[in-house]
Amino acid sequence: MVDNEFLYGYSSVLIAVVLFLVIIVFNEVGFVSGRYVQSRTDDEVKTLTGSIQASILGLLALLLGFTFSMAMQRYDNRTMALIDEANTMGTAMLRAQLLPGEYQTKADNTLRDYIRLRVEMGQVDLTHVDVRSDYQRQIVALQNQLWGITLAATETDPRPVTTGSFLQSLNAMIDAQGKRNALLQLHVPESILLLLFVVFIASGSIMGYSAGLSGKRMVVPIVLVSLLITLIVFTIIDLDRPKRGLIQVDQNVMSALLKQAR
Repeated sequence: MVDNEFLYGYSSVLIAVVLFLVIIVFNEVGFVSGRYVQSRTDDEVKTLTGSIQASILGLLALLLGFTFSMAMQRYDNRTMALIDEANTMGTAMLRAQLLPGEYQTKADNTLRDYIRLRVEMGQVDLTHVDVRSDYQRQIVALQNQLWGITLAATETDPRPVTTGSFLQSLNAMIDAQGKRNALLQLHVPESILLLLFVVFIASGSIMGYSAGLSGKRMVVPIVLVSLLITLIVFTIIDLDRPKRGLIQVDQNVMSALLKQAR
């Protein structure tokens, strides 16, 4: 999904700065246009313009709330997926002790390598597709190796309370890894972000136009409002960028698991 997204290739800071500058430019264009038609506009039209400005700002507030909610939900889902995967790997480590002696050692060593790869892969930017693909191949190979160890241990000890318990935890660990990978690919659709940008620019333009009709510049209030909204947009974009933005899911639970495995 990342390959098909245009905005994901650019820094969230860069997008926010460019958006803020575009808003200021369109605000100035709107102000000049308002000053140009000021003398030919009656009070009724000016009042109507104020109403339109309020409507656009209201639409902007609605879009900001809706988009922020989407980004925050995805961030929360990624956080819970990380915790769930760490828990399943920890359970698999504990249940590996139920395997027969020789298989227990093999499972422990393989799980240790598996956890190390998952921690390292969790630090790789999603735009580094080749690197992540290489990690994924190694992880799948270790999963197959663990599965082979489990099948061999089942022939030696087929009891459900021993080998069977490890088999269940291994299934859960693989499922948790797949779920976490899938959630990393889910982002706020770019069409919604672009719509948000368009409404934001339109709101800046109409604020400048309204100020031009009144004949009074409102530099500080307009710049302040534009800056605050830009910061909200930046937060939305950054929340929606796993492994790339400034706001990241806390990886301490995985790091702690890796230390425990050692």
